[in-house]
Amino acid sequence: MALRRFHQIDVFTAVPLRGNPLAVVHDAAGLTEATMADFARWTNLSETTFLLPPTDAGADYRVRIFTPGGELPFAGHPTLGSCHAWLAAGGVPRQGDVVVQECGVGLVRVRRRGARLAFAAPPLRRSGPLEAALRERIAAVLGVLPDDILQHQWVDNGPGWCAVMLRSAAQVLAVRPDWAKMNGLKLGVVGAQPAGQDTLFEVRAFVPGLGVPEDPVTGSLNAGLAQWLIGAGLAPTRYVAAQGAALGRAGRVHVEQLGDTVWVGGDVAGCIEGTVDL
Repeated sequence: MALRRFHQIDVFTAVPLRGNPLAVVHDAAGLTEATMADFARWTNLSETTFLLPPTDAGADYRVRIFTPGGELPFAGHPTLGSCHAWLAAGGVPRQGDVVVQECGVGLVRVRRRGARLAFAAPPLRRSGPLEAALRERIAAVLGVLPDDILQHQWVDNGPGWCAVMLRSAAQVLAVRPDWAKMNGLKLGVVGAQPAGQDTLFEVRAFVPGLGVPEDPVTGSLNAGLAQWLIGAGLAPTRYVAAQGAALGRAGRVHVEQLGDTVWVGGDVAGCIEGTVDL
């Protein structure tokens, strides 16, 4: 057992307790995969990360990302939160205002603009429309009519996301999923906000198979959604999405496409700092 530096932070919010919490264990070299998984189950947060020396010469650090149900190759709020914690612990990026994170999908760039961090959306591993049988299943899961699904797409950048667009943000917020029917689905749901709101879309993310029935604010899903929606002309190249209202949160995800890169960003608020004995 050894004391290691520890942060618990809130991602996609500037106000503590309104975003998606993340536990970060620093100096995790020497921890077994079983210990990492045990600690992630113990924190019972949507994700817990472990910072390690990089194995790729182009990276500033390496991160392993665990949910209560297992390890992920990539996730968005752990990327921003881990970068924030690494910088807060004295990390110095080799490329100035661009931090390079090594994770299961490879190298991910994280840029700093003032206090806000944004990651470069990794390429989609799977895209294209959802199969008809899957769309019918999703409608049953969400308790909506098949015609309420206006658009649909695979947006998998590692975790396995599929996504549907409903008629409105209000319909997205009204959804009460039938968890028994999900059977391994990792499902994102998006709907347009009415005119005059400070955000363009309302987003929800359902991942009960990973021990997280609903994720408060989800960077990887928003990254996949942005690549789909912008590419299909369903969203402008710069917008803000809201997520977490159904859980009493107020997450804000800032999306911007510059050239061929979609950047997904947000604020990060510190909550807890100390040491953990692992």
